[in-house]
Amino acid sequence: MNAHFPHASRLIYGCMGLGGGWNDKPATKADISQARSIIDTVLSLDINVFDHADIYTFGKAETVFGEALKQAPELKDKMIIQSKCAIRFEDDLGPKRYDFSANHIHTSVEGILSRLGIEQLDILLLHRPDPLMELDEVAGTLKLLQQQGKIKHVGVSNMHGYQINYLQSALSTPIVANQLEMSLGFRDWLEDGITTNSAANRDTGYAPGTLEYCMMNNVQLQAWGSLAQGRYTGAKVENSNDRATADLVAQLAGEYQTTPEAIVLAWLMRHPANIAPVLGSTNIDRIKASQKAEDVHLSREHWYKLFEAARGQEMP
Repeated sequence: MNAHFPHASRLIYGCMGLGGGWNDKPATKADISQARSIIDTVLSLDINVFDHADIYTFGKAETVFGEALKQAPELKDKMIIQSKCAIRFEDDLGPKRYDFSANHIHTSVEGILSRLGIEQLDILLLHRPDPLMELDEVAGTLKLLQQQGKIKHVGVSNMHGYQINYLQSALSTPIVANQLEMSLGFRDWLEDGITTNSAANRDTGYAPGTLEYCMMNNVQLQAWGSLAQGRYTGAKVENSNDRATADLVAQLAGEYQTTPEAIVLAWLMRHPANIAPVLGSTNIDRIKASQKAEDVHLSREHWYKLFEAARGQEMP
């Protein structure tokens, strides 16, 4: 649960797969129909947080979502909608880049609201840190967007604790969320803590203290890539270590009388940081299988057993 949204679901639906693909083909009626079907399914599972970004399928994800809402405007009142901006793909002006300039943020938000067909975003997340960020410019832009009623809250994505703290120093509004890659397959956020004061920590590419900063400051940790691209649920086994972990996941799914997807997500949700997994699948059955994670509470021993299996060695 997000402290700023007491009625938000623990699971988040990630809309990156909507819109018909990352290509220049226009969205079709079938794409809109798919979006509507997924929205209805997700809401029926009591998942009410929807995650977008202006770049997802080159804007088509937001477009088909907005068209689905036009068919059933009453659904909007059941939703918490967030979107992200600041990634710009290569174009005539330059290479792929990140852009926290006032003009780009304003333009992006206008485009997001237009495509979604709504007047206000519940959360605007800055997608990836811009090394050329001018702190006061960003703060002033976000403040103005709030004053205009175009965004309710501010969040970030792919930022470490020092970056969040720096941005927060210029804001009068709290940063409410940080979306990071976190999964049983991507464990740097845990390895940093358990390998402190050892040589193994040198290879950890995670900024120390990020987890603790977010926990101490009510910044909700949202986990993208939460199902580890299916590495432990049979969709994409990469090596023998993955196979052993997948076998353990399947075994525990049997013990807990649930699905493999639920076990993988329950491992994340067992952590006291109150991590909110983002589900990116467009497969209805997989979405339903994932939702069962809310009913699973792994034992400490099973949590560590999964951790050990995934990392391929016992704890330090």
